[in-house]
Amino acid sequence: MIHWLTQKLVFPPYHFADKDGLLAVGGDLSVERLKLAYSTGIFPWYNPEDPILWWSPDPRFVLLPSELNVSRTMRQVLDRNIFQITTNQAFEQVVRGCQAAKRQGQNGTWISEEIVESYCKLHELGWAHSIEAWQDGELVGGLYGIKIGRCFSGESMFAKKSNASKAAFITYVRQIEKEGIELIDCQTRTPHLESLGGKFMRRKAFLDYLK
Repeated sequence: MIHWLTQKLVFPPYHFADKDGLLAVGGDLSVERLKLAYSTGIFPWYNPEDPILWWSPDPRFVLLPSELNVSRTMRQVLDRNIFQITTNQAFEQVVRGCQAAKRQGQNGTWISEEIVESYCKLHELGWAHSIEAWQDGELVGGLYGIKIGRCFSGESMFAKKSNASKAAFITYVRQIEKEGIELIDCQTRTPHLESLGGKFMRRKAFLDYLK
């Protein structure tokens, strides 16, 4: 049974999600609703022409900063300072870069103008963060996500140059580990994130981390 959201700021309990993790439909992307969603392990993901879909998958794909895997190739990339890595210097540009990125097996993008506007608001309020990779003054990669408590929820990343997004991700993981972040929510598995140390975690264990 699919739960349709109303204007009331509430989500159904996570065990109402279907086998794919779809929990609810509808609602809005207000700052208040997004903060509630991320703080309870829920995230929006939908095609621009569809109603908003809210997800709480089981298992969840996560990365523990202490288990970050940096390959010898990436250590060399970082040691050579091929990219200049910054944070929160070009948030909308990073989101637009993710929006424009072509992804294998996908037509178009799930990052609608509504998504861009809502996450830019979250950024202005200090909840959403961007990590940028620059080369010769040009933005060539990066990622963005939401940081609440000791959890960082990654939303999307892009790269115009090989290894740019990986360099940004690795640098940021090292940084936020020092800040006390204990868990990175990758949401769904990708080979890219798995190579960096991502793994599956049961939803119940993931939600216990959030608490």
